[in-house]
Parts: sequence; C-alpha cells; structure tokens
Amino acid sequence: MSQQVIAITVKLFAAYQEAYGVSELSREFPPNTPVKAVLDSFMTEHPELNKWREFTRFGVNLQFVDPDTIIQDGDEVVLIPPVSGG
Repeated sequence: MSQQVIAITVKLFAAYQEAYGVSELSREFPPNTPVKAVLDSFMTEHPELNKWREFTRFGVNLQFVDPDTIIQDGDEVVLIPPVSGG
C-alpha cells in the first residue's frame, strides 16, 4: 500500500526564521513532491517572503539539491535565503 503523505522537517534561516518565529517546522506533503513545492507552500503562507524565491537555495539532508529534487519521508529540508553582510 502506498504512503498517503510524507513527513519532513524544515530548517529555517534568516528571513524565513524571522517570518515564522521558529528555527524549524514539521510539515507533511504528498509523495513525489519536489523540494521547490515546500518553498511554494511557505510563499503562500507568508507572501512577503516572495522576494527571496529566486535567490533561495535548497538543501536536503545536508546536501545542496536541485529545486526539482523529490523529497522523501523523514527528510530534513533546508531553505537557504541569501544572507546579508560581507
């Protein structure tokens, strides 16, 4: 029997952490969800984050990944916005 949802942990940094007020969230998604859909869900909840969409990089289980990478149950997803400073 196929799984109906997958559970992931999302680590938040910088602008994302400020918007949500926490450093990590647990989320559920349908199977075969690309990591970019995790970002889309955050943009829906906090439209002010949209300005970071094009600059955000994705990490899954401590590896940088392509936005089309499919997330798996138990994955740790990191949304990495640009950081200010130099």
